[in-house]
Amino acid sequence: MAELKIPTEIVSLPSKGLLYPKESPLSKGEIEMKYMTAKEEDILTNANFIQQNTVIDKLLQSLIITPIDYSELLVGDKNAIIIAARVLGYGKDYTVRYNGNDNIIDLSQLKEKNVNYTLFEKGINDFPFTLPKSGNEITFKLLTHGDEQKIDAEIKGMLKINPNVTTDITTRLKYVITSINGSRDAKSIREFVDTLLLAPDARALRQYYSTVQPDIEMKYIPNDSNYVGEGVEFTPTLSFFWPDSGL
Repeated sequence: MAELKIPTEIVSLPSKGLLYPKESPLSKGEIEMKYMTAKEEDILTNANFIQQNTVIDKLLQSLIITPIDYSELLVGDKNAIIIAARVLGYGKDYTVRYNGNDNIIDLSQLKEKNVNYTLFEKGINDFPFTLPKSGNEITFKLLTHGDEQKIDAEIKGMLKINPNVTTDITTRLKYVITSINGSRDAKSIREFVDTLLLAPDARALRQYYSTVQPDIEMKYIPNDSNYVGEGVEFTPTLSFFWPDSGL
């Protein structure tokens, strides 16, 4: 019997691969993915994966053919892979509801964010920024999937210690900021975020971070004559991959 092959597609990454080390396969700015099979549908219905909130990651890891370190994936690139996985598995049309009306999104037409790639230095995920209120000079990085996992774990750990204290913003900033006035000492960065980072500076950094981060614009214009705006954001969930899942 002839060898059976599963078709694959090449998926472009919003980062163009510019921020990955040159030895990483991700530095090519694209990855190869296979089409979804019944095996991946098993993943989508795996109760343990759903409970642990790892089902989408398990799915993508099963679909990606290129031998990458999944933890290295920049968040924006991961979002592009999520969209590609949905298109390859269940087609480009995705229905969402807005004010009681169904809206069909053509996922293949989602655009990449408009990013100034001249700010990128090949192979280096590190950006300079001057905090406007205090004048402190910092550098920051764009978060990866691995960073997000560490952040989530740290936040959950802090909530166990004190359920009444929310540390989402400060914990994230401790991973984003890579140096302060030339110092890359992790302890000093954490102390700075906890005690010296002014609220206007933190807000300015988050806003600038958003303009630098390559990503997919997960927005659509609602089918609503009364809507005025630049688009409504949507977030992929398990039902994004399998509408019949009921989740």
